[in-house]
Amino acid sequence: MDQALDIERCDLESRINNTTHHTDQNGLDRLIVRRGLPFTITLHLRSGSQFEAGVSTFRLIVEIGPLPKELSGTKSTFSLTDSALKTAWSVSTNSPPGNVVSLSVSSPPDVPIGLYSLTLDQGQKVKLGEFVLLFNPWCDKDAVYMEEERDRQEYVLSQAGLIYKGTTKRIKASPWTFGQFEPGMLDICLKLLDENPKYSSDADADCSGRRNPVYVTRVISAMINSNDDKGVLVGNWSGDYDDGVRPSHWTDSVAILHQWADNCCQRVRYGQCWVFAAVACTVSRALGIPCRVVTNFGSAHDTNSNLLIEFLYDEDGNDISDDSVWNFHVWVDNWMARPDLDAGYDGWQASDPTPQEKSEGVFCCGPVPLKAIKEGELNLKYDAPFVFAEVNADVVEYVKLTNGRMVKMGGSSIDVGHFISTKAVGSDERHDITHLYKHPEGSLQEREVFERAKHHHELQQKGEEPGLKVKIKVSLDMDIGADFDVFAVVTNNTEADKTCRVMFYARIVSYDGKPGANCGFIEDLTMEVPTGKGQEKRLPLRLEYVDYGDTITSDRLIQLVLIVIESSPREFHKAKRTIVLENPDIAIKLLGEPRVNQKVSAQISLQNPLPEPLQNCFFSVMGASLTDGKLLIQNVGTVGPKQEAKYTVEFTPTSTGSRTLTVDFDSDKLSNIKGYLNIEIKE
Repeated sequence: MDQALDIERCDLESRINNTTHHTDQNGLDRLIVRRGLPFTITLHLRSGSQFEAGVSTFRLIVEIGPLPKELSGTKSTFSLTDSALKTAWSVSTNSPPGNVVSLSVSSPPDVPIGLYSLTLDQGQKVKLGEFVLLFNPWCDKDAVYMEEERDRQEYVLSQAGLIYKGTTKRIKASPWTFGQFEPGMLDICLKLLDENPKYSSDADADCSGRRNPVYVTRVISAMINSNDDKGVLVGNWSGDYDDGVRPSHWTDSVAILHQWADNCCQRVRYGQCWVFAAVACTVSRALGIPCRVVTNFGSAHDTNSNLLIEFLYDEDGNDISDDSVWNFHVWVDNWMARPDLDAGYDGWQASDPTPQEKSEGVFCCGPVPLKAIKEGELNLKYDAPFVFAEVNADVVEYVKLTNGRMVKMGGSSIDVGHFISTKAVGSDERHDITHLYKHPEGSLQEREVFERAKHHHELQQKGEEPGLKVKIKVSLDMDIGADFDVFAVVTNNTEADKTCRVMFYARIVSYDGKPGANCGFIEDLTMEVPTGKGQEKRLPLRLEYVDYGDTITSDRLIQLVLIVIESSPREFHKAKRTIVLENPDIAIKLLGEPRVNQKVSAQISLQNPLPEPLQNCFFSVMGASLTDGKLLIQNVGTVGPKQEAKYTVEFTPTSTGSRTLTVDFDSDKLSNIKGYLNIEIKE
């Protein structure tokens, strides 16, 4: 008769296992492993109890979720085998007879991820402990496998990154701390999965679904926003943020996720697209799904799913459209296999957690293969038409006359989907990935794809035929706080003089294209444009800080609109351009050599570029493995015109390697100023 092992204690060997499984940045005090790779546990038996191979028998039980079942794969019971199995849970040992037993436990590469219990069963059950199992980009049988180590370092292990904002003509990198390994982050990300409505309705089915990164990515996309669940963030594009945090103030995901979890999953106010995407990236990387943040410049929001952005204006130039083209929009790409689709759609998948349109009744979007978007395969899961339109929609513009008649003013097939950007692997360079989303603009392949997407509203391209041409030119230096000129340029390529009615105005605009207050206007000016090939007439519009300073948003965007109406024949011409005003730079200087577990200081400064004082000035500083997971905030009071705000911050690095210190400056009249410094921490 077999004698039961009398277990004194079980060592889950978290220090060795976590290091082997690339989870040591989460800490070494608990077992966190990745699926498809064996891990070791050690049983210490009491005196008089002895393990002997072939004689001692027992079973291990692993369970996940509140109602685990063998049938759904949320529970597995398995006995000792001679070697690890590749398709099922298994346990093996090479331990000699004695009272210390080393067990090698192997998980299949396709089991659910999450928090597991581990129990030893000898007729009487003994709970050995708990462990967290994650997706494994290092395992070639896992759906999230990435071949290159440098890619895994960037898209799974890196805790800091850059998010691109601005306009097509002025792309700016903004630092963000993802902080997926900061204290408490993994537990919060697992809690986020448990708070999703599918878990509430059928916990076992939801836990079983967590074997699939496609399923988990859709849950993340839905739970980052809070439109129809207990999700993390409330979206707000109104400009009124008095009862929360202005979206541009956030610099890290850690503070947002902690606030959500520490307040019983109460929604965090407020987020906009880059905040939603950055938090989704944090959760994805924490769970082991490779992820990158992506910015699309000139991003269409197609409200009626016809793959056409229809702009409608009245005769005074006011925009009365439902569709919109955002100056930029930010989402994430996740890396995974797609066994649910035909071959050829593995790799990067677009997913958008910003709540815009519903997918299967829920505010989420994706994942959809980038290849499907590029080739116009809009019948593939998930939400291909919406993402396709974001990067490919054609634009057409109409004027609605006072008599109700619609007059086409122009259009373009090349206004949408430019400079699709993400941070480069292993550097702070911008990596342009437009070619992964679409064929070159105007190319035969791009137009063929558009037809394949069943869009029958292709616009006629304007040639170089004679006519009146209008465009907007800008000054080189357009700094926040400065006065500067912009120019309406009208060129007459006809053989007759032209008399035109000109409206040229500037207005504040948010990054999602919503117009604000006017800050410059030339109305109903009659312009005579003489004949002559290339004859050009310029009209300057002065933009002054006294006019834009009180209403400009933290995006610092101004939209310029030029409408020219020929008197005979009566034809409408329009040009539009969005400019971004330059920020002042934040200077960051290290005071000393940074070493692990030793205090070091950095001097931070910023010069006020405005012709008036800044009140309530704050610096906020954050860095993964630098500031102990905390946001360091310093009030520096009032800063006069052209004076400097200064702050010396002290912090203690907790691990070696390359780290990023991010800084945000905020005040009553100047905010959303970001800076960062990459720091190499030595022993």
